[in-house]
Amino acid sequence: MARMSKVHESWRARGESNSPELSCQVMDESRLQSLLDRLSDTHILLVGDYFLDRYLIIDRTLSEVSLETGLEAYQVVDVRCSPGAAGTVTSNLRALGVQVTALGVIGDDGMGYELLRRLRQRGVNVEPLIQVDHRFTPTYTKPMLREADGHTHEIQRMDIKNREPLLPELEHWAVALLREWLDRVDGVIVADQVPERNCGVITDRVRAVLGELGLAHPNKVIAADSRARIGEFEHVIVKPNVREATQAIYPDRVEAETDRGTTEACGRELYRRNGRPVFLTIGADGILVFDQSGMIHVPGIRVTGPIDIVGAGDSTMAGIVSSLCCGATHAEAALVGNLVASITIQQIGTTGTATREEVMARYREALT
Repeated sequence: MARMSKVHESWRARGESNSPELSCQVMDESRLQSLLDRLSDTHILLVGDYFLDRYLIIDRTLSEVSLETGLEAYQVVDVRCSPGAAGTVTSNLRALGVQVTALGVIGDDGMGYELLRRLRQRGVNVEPLIQVDHRFTPTYTKPMLREADGHTHEIQRMDIKNREPLLPELEHWAVALLREWLDRVDGVIVADQVPERNCGVITDRVRAVLGELGLAHPNKVIAADSRARIGEFEHVIVKPNVREATQAIYPDRVEAETDRGTTEACGRELYRRNGRPVFLTIGADGILVFDQSGMIHVPGIRVTGPIDIVGAGDSTMAGIVSSLCCGATHAEAALVGNLVASITIQQIGTTGTATREEVMARYREALT
């Protein structure tokens, strides 16, 4: 423990280090293995916006010309579907062996059927996932264009989202289920994906209830991720990236104007307002943790070769929260989050996941 405190003080003093060796000093191999071994006994409730990620694989060499319009008609040769948004976090948790229960609102439609099927295939408990016929199942349709030379790239995405506020009766239903399930689980992850206010599951009222529950249950791990409103959460752990943290504190500031000093100031202010730890992700440089002891920098894990950062924040969140539920310190949880993300970003063209075995192997690689 004395060694750990000494390392923490070193990070506070230097702040800019990106050494994977220093990061892995947060805990030794036996400690990491102990945390990973507990994951299968951990149960997390994931409440928020569940999307269907729908990949359309298009072979450009098969393109035809539409007789009606004269435009190129793309030919889809494969369709891949997977849970997206909150569902991405569930996939990461399940890959780590964590038990997961999904709470959200989706449509009683074909996309909802496919989303439920994919969640069940991953072993997710969908009992409290509300399905209604007057809501869309939010869907990201991602056309992937395979060129004649074999190169594949994504073209314009097509989004299906609900543009009307969540009805009060659905809010009541979601809140009742949240309260019912809170005592059954070790932790709660909140995935606030929809930027349009009150049009997703995490409405103003649901966010307020989460704050009430966080205040009433200070020892329960409740953590929120939000694209547009991370600064509005209270009494729960938050995991913003640099843009989200900056916009929460300085809504008129352009992201390009943000320097490291501003980023740290935003993290401290979010902790002051929220009263719960802040895990501020800073890309390849890792995570800044703000808690009662001050600021700790847990450097990122270096990787080589091409990377795909889509879903990196979700995988980081899965690693952080699941390890916190197993008794990890804040710095240890940040390291696990970094390790998981370092694996998932190397999985190109798909939403990656990491197993416990892969996490341990990456930890050992970082020490060499």
